[in-house]
Amino acid sequence: MNTAGSSDAALELAWCKSSYSGAEGGQCVEVAAAVDAVHIRDSKVRSGPVLTVAPEAWAGLVRLAADQTICSLHS
Repeated sequence: MNTAGSSDAALELAWCKSSYSGAEGGQCVEVAAAVDAVHIRDSKVRSGPVLTVAPEAWAGLVRLAADQTICSLHS
């Protein structure tokens, strides 16, 4: 995992925001997938720091978030 300030390369990535994000902003992140990394940033501060993780780590987080059993344990 790497947290770094925004670079020109990060700004040129194809960033995606969740379809659950409203037009008014809120607490959202944007994600950009590259061949060897997944980049994550705050959608409100696009020129801010970028968190970079391995694709496998991102996939694991997505699997955990989608697992209704784990989500219901914390409800």
